[in-house]
Amino acid sequence: MLSAILILAFFPSFQCSRDRPNFVLLFADDYGWGDLGANWETTKETPNLDRLAATGIRFTDFHAGASVCTPSRASLLTGRLGIRTGVTHNFNPMSKYGLPLNETTTAEMLKKAGYSTGMIGKWHLGQNGSYHPINRGFDFYYGIPYSNDMGCVDDPGYDLPMKKPCPKSDHDRRSSLLFESASGELALPLYHNLKIIEQPVNLDTLSDRYKTMADEFLSNQTADKPFFLYVAFAHMHVPQNHNPKYSNASTRKTIFADTLLEMDSTVGVIVDSLQRNGLTNNTLVWFTGDNGPWDSKCNLTGTAGPYQGLWEKKNSSGSTCKFTTWEGGHREPGIVAWPGRIRPRVSNALVSALDVLPTFSALARAPLPANRMFDGIDISHVLLNGSEAGHKFLAHPNSGASGLKGDLDTLRKGDWKIMYQTGGAKPCNHSGGKSIRHDPPLLFNIKDDMQESTALDVTKKPYAQVLAEMKQLLSQIMESIAKDNTTVANYDEDKNARPCCNSSHVACRCTV
Repeated sequence: MLSAILILAFFPSFQCSRDRPNFVLLFADDYGWGDLGANWETTKETPNLDRLAATGIRFTDFHAGASVCTPSRASLLTGRLGIRTGVTHNFNPMSKYGLPLNETTTAEMLKKAGYSTGMIGKWHLGQNGSYHPINRGFDFYYGIPYSNDMGCVDDPGYDLPMKKPCPKSDHDRRSSLLFESASGELALPLYHNLKIIEQPVNLDTLSDRYKTMADEFLSNQTADKPFFLYVAFAHMHVPQNHNPKYSNASTRKTIFADTLLEMDSTVGVIVDSLQRNGLTNNTLVWFTGDNGPWDSKCNLTGTAGPYQGLWEKKNSSGSTCKFTTWEGGHREPGIVAWPGRIRPRVSNALVSALDVLPTFSALARAPLPANRMFDGIDISHVLLNGSEAGHKFLAHPNSGASGLKGDLDTLRKGDWKIMYQTGGAKPCNHSGGKSIRHDPPLLFNIKDDMQESTALDVTKKPYAQVLAEMKQLLSQIMESIAKDNTTVANYDEDKNARPCCNSSHVACRCTV
């Protein structure tokens, strides 16, 4: 039964259009469920995303594949959890490797099927040689190789604590602990295909350039070849930078809200470009995020809406967002629009970013990568036929929190959720958040208690029976993983692996 769910070996029997659809995948960073106005009425900075949601499906129960950057992106592009791919925590600028080469990305799958492929934005799956996005299925790449706080810039923007700017002379370098820090930090680079064209990148103008490159990519597409465009925003990760024209332009007039407004404007440019180039009716647009807000960044973080994880706050005083498997850590906005094909509605189906690759495979009639199991499922029946049949179960890895490496310590099945591990993430005041193991695990009913405030007594009926069924299911999942074609990611580091356009120049400065 489990293998039938995990292995997609068939294509759905819906009526396809004559031409395969184009795909635009939009991926926000550190973006909370409540950072979408259509989800949370106090958010006023997402008019373009709200309009996109009104034209397609807005999912209320959509989940990232992990609760931190790299594992979430690996799951998005492979349809597999980190425990299968080996990608369980973040790569950094000194990482020699990346997403294992025997794992197939969505871009590689679609390119093999005849698609034109392009990526704009944050990669974070390995920047060297074969691990660079140009060598992982993308014909075109314009963006940064990892998070925007993993390298200095001349205008550091807003972060807590504030970062120092890059050194501009050898004297600055010698006096700067930043440049010679243990992390081996160099200036943050901007790539165009395989070439670094700016180091350090100007983060204030980066979104404007993303808009230009997205419009250029879409304008150059031809009717005889479908395309896949993946846009991975730097927003809302810290440091938060935006074009000065967005300063105090938001309703809330905060740095976070102004930056959110700029990100939303990029979505608007992409949607307008699709319309102007006559691509709207044959293009599926999918928007979601990699993980929830980064609570320790205080006023520079977003909101998880009602998903507050109150048990954690009462018992450990920790964060319940990024780095955790509380709902605020991985429950994300989810929007899928395809005019004329997807009926506008709100869906409560349990779905995930893991579903992108299997669904694109089905819609594009592109064979799935062979000899492996998938944690994502094809949800084309949900998108096109109005079905509410999403995942029967969904496992959440504990990747991200200190000392935790991707174990499946949390499981959803219907309205039920069990958690073997809690804690591991700091709130704004950096206190609390101690990691706690639970045996038996905590049990919550998400429908009745979306704030996860009260763990149910698993010694009493019917909760004891629910727990027994979920523990058995988790055991079956682990058995399937043991039989799967799993890989191990290499996290070895070397300071010479850091991207540098001119190693003899202070902070690797260059502009092309």
